[in-house]
Amino acid sequence: MELDERKKTILKLIIATYLETGEPVGSRTISKFNDLNLSSATIRNEMADLEELGYIVQPHTSAGRIPTDKGYRFYVDNLMEEKEEAEVEKSTLLERVDRMELLLKQVAKVLAYNTNYATLVTAPKYRKTVKFIQLSKVDEATLLAVIVIEGNLIKNQIIPIDTILDNEDVLKFNILLNTFLQGASLEDINLEMINAMKKQSGEYSIILDQIFQGIIEAVHEANELEIYTSGATNILKYPEIGDISKTSELLEKFEDKEELSHLLEETTGNKDDSHDIQVYIGEENTVSNMEDCSIVTATYKMPEGATGTIGILGPKRMDYKKVVSTLKNLTIELDDIFNKRKGVNDDG
Repeated sequence: MELDERKKTILKLIIATYLETGEPVGSRTISKFNDLNLSSATIRNEMADLEELGYIVQPHTSAGRIPTDKGYRFYVDNLMEEKEEAEVEKSTLLERVDRMELLLKQVAKVLAYNTNYATLVTAPKYRKTVKFIQLSKVDEATLLAVIVIEGNLIKNQIIPIDTILDNEDVLKFNILLNTFLQGASLEDINLEMINAMKKQSGEYSIILDQIFQGIIEAVHEANELEIYTSGATNILKYPEIGDISKTSELLEKFEDKEELSHLLEETTGNKDDSHDIQVYIGEENTVSNMEDCSIVTATYKMPEGATGTIGILGPKRMDYKKVVSTLKNLTIELDDIFNKRKGVNDDG
């Protein structure tokens, strides 16, 4: 059975009412909408069909209905397909700040305050490549490697060595490392490259292993995802998310960087390129203990091509229309900030 226009209208009204009240919705409530002109009996029949189709469910006998994950998915898909009658109204949600870290922390804080949900923002992810490596002697047993990563990230790595090197040896290592590694990413540093470098380093190939280990650790650290969060305790405002023990576990997960990285990989790994905003409802979230939640993510883009993710975590009874509108507004504002900043840098 396909949904005709009347069923679609009734389903949208049930979901909109439940999102607003948090209470099961009955046929009498729906019949009060003047535009319907349907009796309670007719609405009850339509609601029975919708329940049979899996869009709504009756949580208790004699109670009204609430949406299922399938019902929410119908609602969100229709919301995303609707043509906007007007452009998203732009407002200054963010203060102008110079440092990227402070800006993204502010984004998370503003979103949590405006939506009353938990929020997370990732730093833009570049393909981290080595720009330059400079080795220098600290003492007879120690080298200092200064590694400059794409995006002007600088990592200092102390490297212990077992063999004494003179200044000429250190210079040769600098030339060798930069010849092979300039412009290389972590994925490019493979066994073939390492063997070629060892062959050229001759008797000092063992030291090269030690230097390599330090460099790989520094590049790997630069590749770690920076995540800024806010509003975690907002989760406690929605009892439908689960019992106390489950909510506590969810809060712990939200504060764990590794868990959040996994969550973002799960929700953005198979992103549909047709639009930047994605909605994951209930059991669509494959991360454990997220089946009572919805996650809405958006992508922001840097002029250089790097991208980051903004995420909002809340109950399935989320105000999707407000969340989607807020994210659209915010990504537009971020685009303006980043493009203006690039213009200033280019002029400078």
